[in-house]
Amino acid sequence: MSNVDAYELEVLDAFEKGKLKSVATKAELAKFKAAARATAIKDRRVNIRLSSGDLGDIQVRAMEEGVPYQTLIASVLHKYVTGRLSEKPSPAPVPAKAPSRKSAA
Repeated sequence: MSNVDAYELEVLDAFEKGKLKSVATKAELAKFKAAARATAIKDRRVNIRLSSGDLGDIQVRAMEEGVPYQTLIASVLHKYVTGRLSEKPSPAPVPAKAPSRKSAA
């Protein structure tokens, strides 16, 4: 395995030996299952036009995330409509330096 630290190996070992126990209650599990079912239901088809560049960037990002690009698009849209998608604040512009004036002596 690449890029796995000692802690991750310890967790993996505990998982494989069945030592890990869920801390979720039955009510929480039921809520999560219902949310997963509701999210997974895809009963409508939508066609959109994207620029080649945007689609290429989306496909690259999806590959990095390990998901199909259509799933990534659906996820981003879902997060947006549920209010869970937030923009990173843009950095404040750097003020331009005024030209320095050398005093004449």
